[in-house]
Amino acid sequence: MMNIRPTTGAWSVQSRRLAWTLLLSPISLLSGCGNGDSAAPAAFSSGNLIVSRTVYAGTASTVAKGQTLPGGGVAIADGSFPNVFTNETPDPSFGVSSPIYLDQLKSDGTLVNITVVDPTMMTSSFASKSELALNVSSDNSAVTFMGYKAAINALDVSNSNTAAFVDTTNPVTTTYARAVGQINLASGNLTVTPVNAYSGNNGRAVILTNGTYYMVGNAGNGSALGPGLSSLSDNTGVQMISASDTTGVTKPVGVALGTFGSLTGYQRGFSLSQLPNLATPAANYADDKTGKDDNFRGMTVFNNTLYVSKGSGSNGVNTVYQVGAAGAFANGANLSNAPIAILPGFNALSEKVAETKATLTATPHPFGLWFANATTLFVADEGDGVRIGVAGKVTTYAGLAEYKLVNGVWNLVATFQKGLLDQATYTAGLSWNIQTDGLRNLTGKVNADGSFTLYATTSTVSDETTHDLGADPNELVSITVAAASTPATTSFKVLQTASYGARLGGVTLVP
Repeated sequence: MMNIRPTTGAWSVQSRRLAWTLLLSPISLLSGCGNGDSAAPAAFSSGNLIVSRTVYAGTASTVAKGQTLPGGGVAIADGSFPNVFTNETPDPSFGVSSPIYLDQLKSDGTLVNITVVDPTMMTSSFASKSELALNVSSDNSAVTFMGYKAAINALDVSNSNTAAFVDTTNPVTTTYARAVGQINLASGNLTVTPVNAYSGNNGRAVILTNGTYYMVGNAGNGSALGPGLSSLSDNTGVQMISASDTTGVTKPVGVALGTFGSLTGYQRGFSLSQLPNLATPAANYADDKTGKDDNFRGMTVFNNTLYVSKGSGSNGVNTVYQVGAAGAFANGANLSNAPIAILPGFNALSEKVAETKATLTATPHPFGLWFANATTLFVADEGDGVRIGVAGKVTTYAGLAEYKLVNGVWNLVATFQKGLLDQATYTAGLSWNIQTDGLRNLTGKVNADGSFTLYATTSTVSDETTHDLGADPNELVSITVAAASTPATTSFKVLQTASYGARLGGVTLVP
């Protein structure tokens, strides 16, 4: 790893942006990194923020206009940013692997230093917007995140196969391991563990607890049927592997439901068919496509219990789930056969039903989770992803939801959007307008006066219709919620906007 330190003293927002633009250009960032010339890694200080970020490092020659793309189709643009991401039109799997940076910030957004994750050890994928969540280990010793064992500027890595299961129906025929990155907070030292989870798709988040990595993500990028589809189901959702395991072979978390080999209903931990159909309560929902009910994105551990969220895809339920029994980690429970259940009070409407024209119903899109205490849960909602000015856009759930536990049921008490959804559009050097759409990854702290300060990275939409929305620079924001706070009186504050060609991923606080 390489560590870049700014000059001492307070930085203005303008000077921070300028420094990041200069220090983080693809040329200067990669010089000397991973070849023995790097500066020593730096420790992370208690109370500081860590924000993960990736920067597009390609050049015009990364993609040649007219070349055949790994996921199919012919490139309509070369590798120049941002037009390179119009190649998502001929190749829906299109992406370019990119370097990872961890920015250490003061709580007001002042930059402390930048850790460059050695790109020979792991990279991310631009513009996979659901990646790079950060989680502090349960013993507070390390921070973890997910990426790929792939060189910079490799194409379509996020939809490649893994060695665990090579899907012959996947249009992307390459094979790359996913990777867990763990950085020791005291020393700054990095270890990388290749894993074979999430063939055909991406890992989103990982937490280290009791010596085991627990991950969330999705699998599948083809039209596999029968045993192949079920093998992908065993490769998706919540996965686990010992931190000392060098085989890369992860195990699925969650009891096996349904019949292996069936096109529908074979899920790990949660199946839609377990829920009463809200339209006909006397009957349960029909089985969903095998493997797609557990397409999880956010995760957290609180009181020795694992929680995950789902907010994308047309299967399953967009909601918040508990994995296994309460306090399972304290009891040394094996989660391989654990149930995964919707938290009482959270959305239980089938997404397939919600998206059907006859029953069209807006649903939440939960992502990051943060427990302030045993009865207060904050949920980041990224919004519906509908572009600016498009009919049918819904903002009901987008932003920060606060839930309170009352008599065993979680009740939504507020949704904070001020200073977020009403922001002015911005360009960050692009030729189109970007607008904040909601929140993705989330962390927080309890203040001395009992209030809560939360930090989150934003999701975006724009008015340009040909490129991948994930390529747009997003923001780091904060908000303080007190007992008397209301959505009308409480506003988000923008701490940082990603520079041209960059995207912020996760955020966490150093304990």
